[in-house]
Amino acid sequence: MANWVTVFVEEIRNTSLLEWLGAGLGATEVLLAKANKVWLYPAGILSVLISIYIFFTGGLYAESALNLYYLVMSIYGWWFWVFKRSVIPLPITRATKKEWGITLWIALGGFIILYITLRFLTDSTVPVMDAFVSATAWAGMWLLAKRKLENWILLNISNAAAIPLLFYKQFPLYALLTLFLFVIAIFGFLEWKRILEKKEQ
Repeated sequence: MANWVTVFVEEIRNTSLLEWLGAGLGATEVLLAKANKVWLYPAGILSVLISIYIFFTGGLYAESALNLYYLVMSIYGWWFWVFKRSVIPLPITRATKKEWGITLWIALGGFIILYITLRFLTDSTVPVMDAFVSATAWAGMWLLAKRKLENWILLNISNAAAIPLLFYKQFPLYALLTLFLFVIAIFGFLEWKRILEKKEQ
């Protein structure tokens, strides 16, 4: 245990200023989102741009590609906030059997495509885990876009796999940020479940 702590402290000391900035802006985005502040979008966009570079240069190519999606969604979210705030959002619902089927196909198909790409077209040292983290996140984000309660489950499967992967690739701040997101997602699931159960009464 003491040895693990020593290694962790050493990794934190060796963390670049860019990683501190990227992870810090990522945490800021989550806190601003919780407070329902529009500044979450510029913070998120800056965090994602930094993360794309850090993950790509660190050999986490699928994570880097996943952040490209986050970038597009952040820009869209910012535009939607400014110009379409009066639009009523989709209600929270549970995923149907058909939607679960689509979700599983996204996760499985995404994993196979990403794994093959990472394994044979890149120098990735972690193609299985990198592909799994991104594929499950894509599936979770599909459910999130449709406002399905179960999105939190898929996103936290992705987060749970990402935490050890990020530690292994020596990105301790991003691992801690992902742990933070894991906890937030638990509360998100419970809050959405409460809203849904209240509506179903």
